[in-house]
Amino acid sequence: MVSKNARVLVVDDESDVLFAVKMLLKTEVKEVVTEKNPENLMSLLSKQNFDVIFLDMNYKSALNTGNEGFYWLNRILERDKDATVIMITAYGDIGTAVRSLKEGATDFIVKPWHNDKLLEALETALENKTAKKASGTKGQAPRRMAANDFDMLGESEAMQEVFHKIEKIAPTEANVLILGENGTGKELVARALHQRSFRSAKPLICADLAAMNEGIFESELFGHKKGSFTDAKEDRVGRFEAASGGTLFLDEIGNISLPQQAKLLTALQNRQVIPLGSNVPVPIDIRLVSATNVPIYVLAAKNQFRKDLIYRINTVEITLPPLRDRGDDVVLLAKHFAGIYAERNHNQHLISIRLLLKSLNNIAGPATSGSYSTP
Repeated sequence: MVSKNARVLVVDDESDVLFAVKMLLKTEVKEVVTEKNPENLMSLLSKQNFDVIFLDMNYKSALNTGNEGFYWLNRILERDKDATVIMITAYGDIGTAVRSLKEGATDFIVKPWHNDKLLEALETALENKTAKKASGTKGQAPRRMAANDFDMLGESEAMQEVFHKIEKIAPTEANVLILGENGTGKELVARALHQRSFRSAKPLICADLAAMNEGIFESELFGHKKGSFTDAKEDRVGRFEAASGGTLFLDEIGNISLPQQAKLLTALQNRQVIPLGSNVPVPIDIRLVSATNVPIYVLAAKNQFRKDLIYRINTVEITLPPLRDRGDDVVLLAKHFAGIYAERNHNQHLISIRLLLKSLNNIAGPATSGSYSTP
């Protein structure tokens, strides 16, 4: 239920948008103020206080870069770092909208929107604002996000940001690139994105590209026809076709060679694959999620990874923090694994603790300052 005492400001250069939002919210909140010209923003904010500000991403510019939205977002946050700003964006600018979350926006909505989604975004923003005031702390309450039959645990600010991105990105069709060291949970994020997407009823197909050499790469991803090579004893559907309608997760994408990158890029650009031994293209309908633990932008600067392929796979990026950057999350994980090992080993305390500490060392990785010693 949206707060009846809330005061809302809507800034958009389209009169129809302003009228639609005002009609929708006028019975839901105390006051709705609309403004077409963002140049008047600072003057408005100096005279009145607003609980939530809806801010469009684009105004006079002919190009939908979102730069104007970022500019005014920064001006608002410079004036009040705790301001609650919900960005308004077009469907094709999902990547730009997600970037706004990094810049300090609370949320974003995509136009044309469903009224219930806009009301839900407003209600959530007001609830979070109230919770911040009550707790005296910035950020959302600690969360535990289920990823299929796995759990992603985290109370740290870094993980709260990851959870927020997953919730906002998952319902879109944006391709996602997950970056992070080994053991940070990249596959769990891919599963969470799929489970929360509109494709969740269709398959999630995973492919470990690091395990595919040049000889099997095309066959595994694009499929093959019987007799197309020595061991091709029957037709086989590739991972792309198997994932059609669902999500394809390409793990370790940073490890593939330039020739493999070219083949992958062609399939993504054309939205079709040609199985080995065939001349007939097969259309594909996938949502692509990729992951890598290598510095992919460094490789691109050295011409070891194609920049045009990066452009295709990273509409949105999610960077997972290593455990050493997650503060007290280590305690949360310790309790979680202690419970698991105690149950597996029939509460044999010493064995459980030894296994627990071994797991923590594996999770934290070699770059962790210090290690957890086994009794």
